[in-house]
Amino acid sequence: MKRFILAATVSLMALSTAQAAVTEADVANDQTITSQVVTNGMGRNLQRFSPLDAINKDTVGSLVPAWAFSMGGEKQRGQETQPLVYDGIMYVTGSYSRLYAIDVKTGKEIWQYDARLPEGILPCCDVINRGAAIYGDNIYFGTLDARLVALNLKTGDVVWNKKIADYRAGYSYTAAPLIVNGLIVTGNSGGEFGIVGEVQARNAETGDLVWTRPVIEGHMGTLNGEESTMTGTLNATWPGDMWKTGGGATWLGGSYDADTDTLVFGTGNPAPWNSHLRNAGAPTEGNVGDNLYAASRLGIDPATGEIKWHFQTTPREGWDFDGVNEVVAFTDREGNDRFATADRNGFFYVLNRADGKFVSAVPFVKDISWASGIDENGRPIYNEDNRPGDPSAATDGDKGEMVFAIPSFLGGKNWMPMAYSQRTGNFYVPSNEWGMDIWNEPVTYREGAAYLGSGFTIKPLFEDYIGSLKAIDPDSGEIKWEYKNDAPLWAGVMTTAGGLVFTGTPEGEFIALDDETGEKLWSFQTGSGIVGQPITWEMDGEQYVSVASGWGGAVPLWGGEVANRVNYLNQGGMIWTFKLAK
Repeated sequence: MKRFILAATVSLMALSTAQAAVTEADVANDQTITSQVVTNGMGRNLQRFSPLDAINKDTVGSLVPAWAFSMGGEKQRGQETQPLVYDGIMYVTGSYSRLYAIDVKTGKEIWQYDARLPEGILPCCDVINRGAAIYGDNIYFGTLDARLVALNLKTGDVVWNKKIADYRAGYSYTAAPLIVNGLIVTGNSGGEFGIVGEVQARNAETGDLVWTRPVIEGHMGTLNGEESTMTGTLNATWPGDMWKTGGGATWLGGSYDADTDTLVFGTGNPAPWNSHLRNAGAPTEGNVGDNLYAASRLGIDPATGEIKWHFQTTPREGWDFDGVNEVVAFTDREGNDRFATADRNGFFYVLNRADGKFVSAVPFVKDISWASGIDENGRPIYNEDNRPGDPSAATDGDKGEMVFAIPSFLGGKNWMPMAYSQRTGNFYVPSNEWGMDIWNEPVTYREGAAYLGSGFTIKPLFEDYIGSLKAIDPDSGEIKWEYKNDAPLWAGVMTTAGGLVFTGTPEGEFIALDDETGEKLWSFQTGSGIVGQPITWEMDGEQYVSVASGWGGAVPLWGGEVANRVNYLNQGGMIWTFKLAK
């Protein structure tokens, strides 16, 4: 449903100054075209780095609000979006599958689209949306009932509306789509419901499917409407029929490495959480029980959907350590082309970009208990005593032995995107120091019902902080500095050529840190917790910075003792835009 709030003079002005349609070149060069932001991650490599430097260490103290926009109404909840900017308009997605077009000079609403969500949607972790993508004359975003919508950039009219999957079976969609060579590429959500993770590619103009790639072994892909190839080898790493409801949701979306022409998608937890039901309760020979390709990173051919390579961060996963966290392409200080990813399991990995092969891994959170390290092949060295126990072996009731595992199932790092600085060569990783009591329980699959087989309670590790933004040298693995925060960090990070690291806190502070020291140089209280993703762009010779404010997401829903610790935080829904005072 689309709604106009627009003065005729503003509409005529926008139409008369309209730029040409967004091209593949515009998308490919999004990081360096400083007047626009048309991709999630400010570039398909997801570095979230801007070459703009007017706002820098010396000037950031003069940063002031230019305008603020309210997302309004009762539909607040978590606002995890990343704004987009093109041709004088900012596009922002909101909770409950809304999309706004805002005049970037004044902050006034141009149009608003509200998805007509049906009864019975099953979002796992709040009614959030993480952003959109622009290509041609359209803007694309997904909805909580697992649909993909194309809207006209200027009018908000629906161009097409396509079904990704059946929401009644537990599927949903929250990530920003990815545009590559005229294809719009999406994943899916719903790993807690026994769904099957999949990557889909559609013709951006028509919405027609080009290919599909399920990410759990045994399932068939498609190409141009026909079956293509099977994912993996049937029953190579899954017992019996459990692959049919194997999880592996691709819920955070993907990145694209142009140098190798490769899509890179992460996959979520295998289903159910109870690893003993998946033949994964004890060390096994070969790959039996690894449950491919859950908890993995996949390199995919964008033209055909074929899997080029895989790297599984947590084989025999049993703690809900999703492997979906973003994979960022970069070049190290010695000139090697690398990928970096900070996994939910607490380890920071570097992979080779040509083939996804393991290069290195280091812990980035404290006191990891489930593994003692990572071996030379990139596989975890398990502490089997820290795997939740097998319920079938229980002697007292039907629960398996409870363990206290670190990190918690919300991860050393969750969805919130890290950033890479081309200025320092370091990554800036939002992390959390927490653990959990976790135990396994019997469970059977029922369509549309939770399929966990586990119980849990999250607990903070330290009295004085939970959140920790860390500057990590990817070459050495050294943590260069750490910025501690009382509440968990759940917002995205952005770096700039001005030597700044921008992020936000649940307490409502939007902050700028020194990229070399971690010193806080500037902050602004937005009035609600920040779980959004900042951007920066240039207009009329001035640099602007924007971020969404609105507390929510998984922490208040799933956070156990941590949720109680932050239950005083207020919800909201605002877009704040800043520039330097004159």
